[in-house]
Amino acid sequence: MATGPTASRAQLNVSRSRWLGRVRSSLRRLSPLVVLVILAACGTTEQPLNSLDPLGPIAERIDGLFWLVFWIATAIFFVVQGGLLFSVIFFRDRKGRTEEPKQTHGNVKLEILWTAIPTLILAGIAVPTFQAVFELADCPSDALTVEVIGHQWWFEYRYPDFDVTSANVMVIPTGTEVCAEMTSDDVLHNFWVPKLNGKRYLVPGQQTELRLRADEPGEFWGHCAEFCGLSHAKMRARVEALVPSDFDAWVVNQQTPQEVLADDSLAAQGQQVFLNGACTGCHNLNGVNDINVDELGVYGPDLTHFATRNVFAGASLPAGLNPTDADWEAELRLWLSDPPTVKPGSFMGDQNLTAEDIDAVIAYLRTLD
Repeated sequence: MATGPTASRAQLNVSRSRWLGRVRSSLRRLSPLVVLVILAACGTTEQPLNSLDPLGPIAERIDGLFWLVFWIATAIFFVVQGGLLFSVIFFRDRKGRTEEPKQTHGNVKLEILWTAIPTLILAGIAVPTFQAVFELADCPSDALTVEVIGHQWWFEYRYPDFDVTSANVMVIPTGTEVCAEMTSDDVLHNFWVPKLNGKRYLVPGQQTELRLRADEPGEFWGHCAEFCGLSHAKMRARVEALVPSDFDAWVVNQQTPQEVLADDSLAAQGQQVFLNGACTGCHNLNGVNDINVDELGVYGPDLTHFATRNVFAGASLPAGLNPTDADWEAELRLWLSDPPTVKPGSFMGDQNLTAEDIDAVIAYLRTLD
């Protein structure tokens, strides 16, 4: 029987073999999961919440800082891992080696060096980081103000300069700095439009600010990035950037009140369903049932120009459709028939509308352009 150093080395080899066997077994079990995670991140269509595809100068400023830090961290990773692999390979236990490598303890110069290098790196990263933070912190005085109010589970937008209120879709002019003055009506929310800027909290009783700017017309997805209740995942938003002339036309249209329908059309019947039901207790409709929503405890989106928005139910429905599409009507019908089924916890309960009532209400909502 082997004794002494030979026996110890044999035991070490057996332990190493067992450990390597367990590692290989774990890797075989994890391999399918790793592959699935990688494939899940590789979408073939455009990702609407892709923060690595900035489409505005503010988002581009953040993106530039991200890539600077990313490449510095990548270089550090390869230097550290390279040194680790060198040590593992060069100083490994192998046949013919009878002595352990020389052990070094308490090297003051080395300890100072590996403390000073990270400190200098972090100080170097801090300079552009603080510059970006201060540059993006305050809204310019000539920015367009949009008040953003978070509700469970939708975003409300108010334009105090134009006396316009909307929901779910924030419309902004291209080439113009927008200052979003944000707060929450209930719980903590987080407004995030990744292609235009980073995230910012909406805090009850406080006001936070977020700068937005889009230089090209388009539509940008947003989302609440802070868990805020049952339908947090369905609290979405869109920012639509229009050229200034189209934005001005949108403002004029939004300022125009709706007319009361007095004919026998299906839309007029839908208006009566709206006025005679519980809808008027939560939804304002300028020119039809003007209410002061700030005096209400719980209220829903302003519906004055509902048909100009291509989303509803907290921008969770429908998926990129327009009011002229058949699927848009199908999803609106589903929403009106039983809102809590579509959005769990919805404060808009089942209104017990008949199929005929829903047909009439949809016809009426189509006229609200």
